Amino acid sequence: MKVRSEYRDRSDVEVAVLDALADRQDEGMTVFELRSRVEADIDDLEDALAALKDDGLIDAKENGERTVILVDDRVIPDEPPTGQDRSIFEVVRDWLGF
Repeated sequence: MKVRSEYRDRSDVEVAVLDALADRQDEGMTVFELRSRVEADIDDLEDALAALKDDGLIDAKENGERTVILVDDRVIPDEPPTGQDRSIFEVVRDWLGF
């Protein structure tokens, strides 16, 4: 799942983290799971997580014996329109990843 377009103007690592977390918005992901999904070294991943946390876009929560990171609900797009309800602009924008 892609995050809302207004959150895609961040660094590549931050957007990759948000996209990965959006795919698992209900259960969240551990740092190890994120590291396996986001192609970045640990320092870049740590910087991205700190920036996203500072901006209130992610939060960490204890889930049993592990800590998971969850994406804020405002980052998740509403269900995209289907079929003929979508304009050509929306189709091209989504295809380009904006």
